[in-house]
Amino acid sequence: MAESYESHPPSVQQPSEQGQRPPRTPVLAAGGMAASAHPAVTFAGAAVLRDGGNAVDAALAMAAMSWLALPGQCGVGGDAFAVVREPDGRVWTVCGSGYGPDGGDAGFYTDRGHAAVPIAGPLSVAVPGAPAALAALHAEGATRGLTELWAPAARAAEGGLPCTAKTRRDIAEEEQLLAADPDALRNLLPAGGPPAVGHRLAQPELAATIRTLAADPAAFYTGAFAERAVAFLRAAGAPFSGEEWALTGGVAPQPAISTAYRGRTVHQTPPPTPGWMALQQLALCDGTLGALAPLGADAVHLLASAARLSFADRVGRCASDTDVWRETLTAEAVAAARDRLARGEAPAGAAGPADGDTTSMVAVDADGRAVSYIHSLAFTFGSKVTVPGTGVLLNNRLGRGAYLIPGHPNAVHPRRRPLHTLNAWIVTDAAGRLEHVGNTPGGDGQVQWNTQLISHLVDHGLDPQAAVEAPRFFIHPGSDADVIGQPEELRCESRLGGEVLAGLRERGHEVTDAGPWGGGGSAMVISADAERGCLLGGADPRQDGVALGV
Repeated sequence: MAESYESHPPSVQQPSEQGQRPPRTPVLAAGGMAASAHPAVTFAGAAVLRDGGNAVDAALAMAAMSWLALPGQCGVGGDAFAVVREPDGRVWTVCGSGYGPDGGDAGFYTDRGHAAVPIAGPLSVAVPGAPAALAALHAEGATRGLTELWAPAARAAEGGLPCTAKTRRDIAEEEQLLAADPDALRNLLPAGGPPAVGHRLAQPELAATIRTLAADPAAFYTGAFAERAVAFLRAAGAPFSGEEWALTGGVAPQPAISTAYRGRTVHQTPPPTPGWMALQQLALCDGTLGALAPLGADAVHLLASAARLSFADRVGRCASDTDVWRETLTAEAVAAARDRLARGEAPAGAAGPADGDTTSMVAVDADGRAVSYIHSLAFTFGSKVTVPGTGVLLNNRLGRGAYLIPGHPNAVHPRRRPLHTLNAWIVTDAAGRLEHVGNTPGGDGQVQWNTQLISHLVDHGLDPQAAVEAPRFFIHPGSDADVIGQPEELRCESRLGGEVLAGLRERGHEVTDAGPWGGGGSAMVISADAERGCLLGGADPRQDGVALGV
């Protein structure tokens, strides 16, 4: 077995209360493994691993297939982030997110009567970062060409993948806005209404785009695609110059950010992602959380309080183009924040809910190379506008992520990327060997659930399937721009149990019941077990998650 699997073996445990579903056991493999929120996406990655590709190759294939399998959650016109652990222990990231329009300063929106950046339509769009992130991921770590890796996705776009129940719900919820876009109407509402479950949604124009970008991803930012996209958006009133498109294409690998937690190192994606927030929450809980009863009232209270403090730091002070976040991770800041938590001074929340549409995936190969990849259109189907003739729906990241608050660090401003909710993580041991790789979608829930996942795995030794099935909770509000000021809540899955929920209310939380499995997210985790010489994988039953080993 490769050296990278020589880590502390996770014990096989299950949460004590499973609610309405029987527990799954983790998937086991002696070679590589892939996991995602859709069977076709996982299979695309597993097939690459089976045929000798590495984990980066697998992630690239999975990313493209998810554009067809989960069209409301992700696409060519979205953003993407990844963290990669190499067999030699090096950990690196790619961060693909873009700028708003060069002419889109605060006055542009207020002069047109907007109290906030619109959350749909052309004015909500930021330059997509996903193609640039994928190109950088490919250049740094792949062994196979994008034309080969994306060929299955192009074929799926031509023939159509069967519409899932989730995709049908997504289309039905956004039917009015999608129907107003001619290309979305043709591709997603083929009979003038939401497709039936099982209907094959063919997208031949998207197939052609996938093949074009596989041959030359840079064409998205400086070639014919960029010219078409910018002309379309300008005609619709969005003040893009084209220069911000070209600049967004310049993504290069960069080091991960990290913190120590119980003798391990947790690696995260840097800004504009909120990866630092998960690191901050772990730092606040290190040495304390593991001694508390798993998912008891004291543990949930500590995690929720740490999350509130972290969101207050983000909403109050942080932006993608400053280093204020680094201050929150210093020993002095962590000690001061711990004192605040001990005195019960966790601040109230400041903004939005743990929702939006995103999807994530993980892959590990036989050499111990690991990839955590996440991508999104921001809200469901993003801006709900398509670049004509391309099949590419554009994101609404600018409307979701940038504030129209004068003087705020995250205020909308040319050449400033809006803050993100997406993040991805890897855990290594003291020698740099792989222990766990995972992530989850879910808006502002992500940094909270990722912290919970890491605690389940590291503090309590749960196997990955048990960790992703464990009862979930999250504070609301978090940080999304469109819902600043909503009432504060702690939303909990009922499987935490009546005694725990009552204990949280006694500690001052406004607890709301999210149902047994309604906490959100769709988590994926792969763990390395050195003692048994295998990988263990877990995929979230809250969506159609599947893990496959080879």
